[in-house]
Amino acid sequence: MKAFIFDVDGTLAETEELHRDAFNAAFAREGLSWHWDFHRYKDLLAVSGGKERIRHFVETENIETAGPLDDLVVRLHQSKTDIYGAMVRGGRLPLRAGVADLVAEAKRRGLRLAIATTTSRENVDTLLGVALGGTDDFEVIACGDMVPKKKPAPDVYLLALRELELGAGDCLAFEDSSNGLRAAKGAGLRCIVTPALYTEDEHFADADLVLTDLRDHAPIFALG
Repeated sequence: MKAFIFDVDGTLAETEELHRDAFNAAFAREGLSWHWDFHRYKDLLAVSGGKERIRHFVETENIETAGPLDDLVVRLHQSKTDIYGAMVRGGRLPLRAGVADLVAEAKRRGLRLAIATTTSRENVDTLLGVALGGTDDFEVIACGDMVPKKKPAPDVYLLALRELELGAGDCLAFEDSSNGLRAAKGAGLRCIVTPALYTEDEHFADADLVLTDLRDHAPIFALG
């Protein structure tokens, strides 16, 4: 095993409730009456990507917008990203149990580290800047906007593998969702799943290992 490739939202940190708060704050800032509660947001998480999620919501609910939908989606998503970043910088988002120690142990063992996520580079930089002091530990950061299709398509993992110049058999992916697991498996990767708040009732039969969290490193390195 030569590299670990991490998803971000739900895997490195329990981000989704903060994302939901940020979406709702962005809607309010725009003067919209929209509000995504826990159950609505859980349904919307089946759609990968924040901009795609907003568009899906508008189209599914047959909502008429005052201006072009494309402009509204971009504006809302940037507002949401700004709000989310401020929340993270305010200390509202610790890493999940075991993540920081696993990153440190992987570095000690000489493994390379990468990110493969559907979230934006701005969100990745903010989270890792606060939680790990920056992104320097991660040689490759592949994000959803860099590829044609987001998870469950394997595109972002295939990009990470190309950038690492490694084969899928040399790497291990870390995910929290069935969409992420499908993406990793579609790229030929072994995958460990640590279910998160919004994904704990999903099915992970194809995972190589399912763990409550990443505190126990022994079964992780045993896969290598």
